[in-house]
Amino acid sequence: MAKQKFKTEVSRLLHLIVHSLYSHPEVFLRELVSNASDALDRLKYLTLTDDGFKGFAFVPCIDISFDQKDKSWLAITDSGLGMNADELAKNLGTIANSGTQQFVESLGDQNLDDTNLIGQFGVGFYSVFMVADKVEVLSRKAGEETAFKWISDGQGSFSVEEATSERSGTTVKLFLSERGKEFANRWQIESIIKKYSNHIPFPIYLHYEEVKSEGEEGEKKEKREQKVEQINTASALWRKPKNKIKDEDYNEFYRTISHDTEDPLHFVHTKAEGALEYTTLFYIPKKAPFDLFFVNYRPGVKLYVKRVFITDDEKELLPTYLRFAHGIIDSEDLPLNISREMLQENQVLQNIRNASIKKILGELETMAKNTAAKYEEFYKQFGVCLKEGVYQDFGNREALLELLRYKSTTEKGLTSLKGYKERMAGEQKAIYYITGASEEKLRNSPLLETYKERGLEVLIMDDEIDELVAPVIGRYQDVELKSVGRSGTAEDLKTEEDNEKEKKISPLLKKIKKILGDEVKDVRASTRLSDSPSCIVTDDNDPTIQMQHIFKALGQKDMPEVKPILEINPNHGIVKKLAGTEDKELSEDISRLLFEQALIVEGAELANPADFAKRLNRVIDKSLKKRKS
Repeated sequence: MAKQKFKTEVSRLLHLIVHSLYSHPEVFLRELVSNASDALDRLKYLTLTDDGFKGFAFVPCIDISFDQKDKSWLAITDSGLGMNADELAKNLGTIANSGTQQFVESLGDQNLDDTNLIGQFGVGFYSVFMVADKVEVLSRKAGEETAFKWISDGQGSFSVEEATSERSGTTVKLFLSERGKEFANRWQIESIIKKYSNHIPFPIYLHYEEVKSEGEEGEKKEKREQKVEQINTASALWRKPKNKIKDEDYNEFYRTISHDTEDPLHFVHTKAEGALEYTTLFYIPKKAPFDLFFVNYRPGVKLYVKRVFITDDEKELLPTYLRFAHGIIDSEDLPLNISREMLQENQVLQNIRNASIKKILGELETMAKNTAAKYEEFYKQFGVCLKEGVYQDFGNREALLELLRYKSTTEKGLTSLKGYKERMAGEQKAIYYITGASEEKLRNSPLLETYKERGLEVLIMDDEIDELVAPVIGRYQDVELKSVGRSGTAEDLKTEEDNEKEKKISPLLKKIKKILGDEVKDVRASTRLSDSPSCIVTDDNDPTIQMQHIFKALGQKDMPEVKPILEINPNHGIVKKLAGTEDKELSEDISRLLFEQALIVEGAELANPADFAKRLNRVIDKSLKKRKS
């Protein structure tokens, strides 16, 4: 068959692997063994569920052999499902996960040394080109007679040709580069397998030649003997009693199923017996994967039935907000031949799912109480996911609310809603918060001035999702959450003195409202400002400016026009002088500038920046003329 070019994203990926990823070259063996294990899992499933494979002679194993003399090649063979010509070209010539493609393209020409990207985006087959100048993949699909060979040097193209093989399965043969020859070593291979793949649930055999000397001194001859040795435990770790498993065993298994090079942050292992029998083992990574916020993220949980692998791409095993979790669900009660459609409706699986959610959230709550620093490490990576949960999962809302953490105007680090409530002053009526895209801008917002002056704590919500989630929370226990950017919130701060000041500047408010016309919903005296002359707020029933940005980013074009409310500080010098000026043009310019500067501070776009500049220049010019006179 003629040569075919790799897709652009594969070529880019190969370039990254060959030129940038040098931290852990040994992971190529982990990736190949993991692929082999997947192929064995899939064929095992067919032999148990598909009548066409019921009499198939299936002996699951993975064999590793190498050139012990010249160290020129290394091969990994499995007796799994195998691939035909089209599948070889598709699986080894393209990247199936478009999220991976998006990630690779976004990297540009960055220096990516030491970033362990192979583990992040899970396309580990291509890691072979860190240690090989050429790779041949010989494969024969189970149930088919013809074998095919995929060949590439990783330089931009590959070929697929017809070949022969006595059995189904796949052999990946690496023609090692100078750098890769160190891995054609019995002790090195065994060490890597024990480190990364010890708990692969199929036997891994190492084939090597043992050389012995025989005979009397001076007449000794070398005797070469072919040896085969199983180098992994080949047991399902999650089925073992917890007291028989060491932490390093858990960590090794995590690296196997997650393709991560680091240990997990946390894990929880559960065996349920009773009406339902199942085992779960869930891990929380230390760092978020690159595709955490992609629609087509890769789920990290594998489903087994009685230790038989069923699927690893079913997103319904856990809710999307727990997509950061890796692990295993192994049920004793599900049928082996369960389909994807049946999975989504199966009550047994729904019960396991619900119990798993509560178990993971319970573990996080325990972590938050007992190891706050560890929980904060988790929250910095995955806190946004928990906020999604508040929005999506009403049934677990109370547990999720206890896990939320926010920055604060009065506290260092992160604080919980519970902590805020415990610190509330006796007469305080609500939990106050401010939302936006930048912590620095929020901390300096004029909307916080009176709250700071009165010592009232305000939560800083600087994740985009907070705009959606905070209103959904509504109340924490018996206390309402209120945005300081909403018009009605300031009523909590109002005093009789504020009412008197509002009456005094009522003519000015009407005057500014007439100047601004339909650009604003209303003009009011402010009780939330102490240093700034003006600010804009949103009516309690309207979407905020940040929410409008979100809707636009989501492609919602038919947004109704939302007009802000302008608040004026009666105590500010500019406002007092504006109330006394008789210069009509100056009054109009200053009124509009008070509105426009408030818009700018809140991140809103000006309808006409050029007019804003002209107004500002006129006011500056008049100010300078007065100084001269």
